[in-house]
Amino acid sequence: MTDTAELIDNDFLRQYELKVENEMAVIEYSLQERKIFLTKMIIPEAIRTSDFEKEFLAMVFEDIKERNISVVPTSPEIAKFVRSNRKYKRMLPVGIRI
Repeated sequence: MTDTAELIDNDFLRQYELKVENEMAVIEYSLQERKIFLTKMIIPEAIRTSDFEKEFLAMVFEDIKERNISVVPTSPEIAKFVRSNRKYKRMLPVGIRI
């Protein structure tokens, strides 16, 4: 589902956007110093599946990894994703445990 979709970092609205099947999935964030706080994930019901959610989050985390900044997930569903994916735990700032 996300194979042909392009992840967009809309820094004006401070959100990652992924448009699929005329629906827009969004992860809102706040950027402070060298940390990005992922605050809210909105996925329309028409495209919401656990696989889509995981792929979308993986795309966002890979983009953040390329930017070499730390991630602080404040949304419960995003924190759950980090807990289940050890490779992204390394992106947490020092002293933050999930």
